[in-house]
Amino acid sequence: MDTAHIWHPYAPAGVSNYPVASTEGVYLQLADGRRLIDGMSSWWAAAHGHSHPRLVEAAKEQINAMSHVMFGGLTHEPAARLTCNLLELTGHVYDQVFYADSGSVSVEVALKMALQYQRGRGHPERDTFLTWRSGYHGDTFAAMSVCDPDGGMHSLWRGILAQQDFAPAPPIAGSSETEIRDYLESFEDMVTDRTAAVIIEPVVQGTGGMRFHDPAVVRGVREICDRHDILLIADEIATGFGRTGQLFTTLSNDIEPDILCVGKALTGGFCTLAATLTTRHVAATLEPAAIMHGPTFMANPLACAVAAEATAIVAEGAWETQVPAIEETLATSLEAARGLPGVTDVRIKGAIGVVEMDHAVDMATTTQAAIDKGVWLRPFGRLIYAMPPFICTREETERIAAAIVAAVRAEGAKNA
Repeated sequence: MDTAHIWHPYAPAGVSNYPVASTEGVYLQLADGRRLIDGMSSWWAAAHGHSHPRLVEAAKEQINAMSHVMFGGLTHEPAARLTCNLLELTGHVYDQVFYADSGSVSVEVALKMALQYQRGRGHPERDTFLTWRSGYHGDTFAAMSVCDPDGGMHSLWRGILAQQDFAPAPPIAGSSETEIRDYLESFEDMVTDRTAAVIIEPVVQGTGGMRFHDPAVVRGVREICDRHDILLIADEIATGFGRTGQLFTTLSNDIEPDILCVGKALTGGFCTLAATLTTRHVAATLEPAAIMHGPTFMANPLACAVAAEATAIVAEGAWETQVPAIEETLATSLEAARGLPGVTDVRIKGAIGVVEMDHAVDMATTTQAAIDKGVWLRPFGRLIYAMPPFICTREETERIAAAIVAAVRAEGAKNA
């Protein structure tokens, strides 16, 4: 049924996929009996592992009370509890929270907020967004318009998407002060009278290329936004809640975006939910005052209850020792990839390990090589990478790294 009738992400119909029977901790149990470490945290979301007992219990308690109720005109305790947790985790920088179905939708809402803010300021002409290349913000139409226009997955829609302004990709981590200063000067030159806001993935660019840059670049962008009275939108959907070794790549570096998007690990990978947070000032300035968005399953009680527990786990801080341990193990174990045929870079940040090749890899070959090592990876483009669950032991992290190296070797052998 799956192969014959179900589409999977970025794949044509008819592609075969691996059936999963169950999950537990860092493991995926395949239907054929094989047990694989989920080296991707299921697209970076299952930060605390699968079937975490506290998340399971939170879901059971909530579903016995109610699984869903419309958020128009009604409210519920799980949404209030989650909001308390989010405001606390973000240091009470923010005052208002909008709950969305997915990360892409949270970005759509952020862009709407920025446009409504500029209308409220008497600047309806400020109707475009400035970002940088190698970015990725989601697959819905407004979100696609601020993704990389050439190297991303959305070049198919050129001429249909709204036209935004793109600066070059930011200088990589470890760039000199002069390189960063020169970049920021050129970035500022791209601000126009039509710029409503800047939107970026701070410190780590995800699906657009898994590129890392220094917080100093983000701090400079914040200062540019302040000088030009435009908003800064930070997409921390992939980086939020400890993935990089910091709680947030902006706030943890004393950088305060006007609008913050979070998702993925928000529910610990249990179910879909995202949020868009903004300040009291932005919320009070919107025109019209209501956010022009209203998902049917907005603030779904079941998702909010699980997210409230997941954010409570984050607040307890186990990730503060888990993530550095994973980073250390990845840094040591992935050294074996340096110098292998086709490898151009090996980079690690927090619980993120990336090997970049000089060519687009064959997904079937590299995936199978990782599976043969007992690990699930999902390479894309020129990247073979992992984002392990925070609860991985040293041995499990070493196995993930070994699988990456095996995938690199398999790719090299295929192209020899």
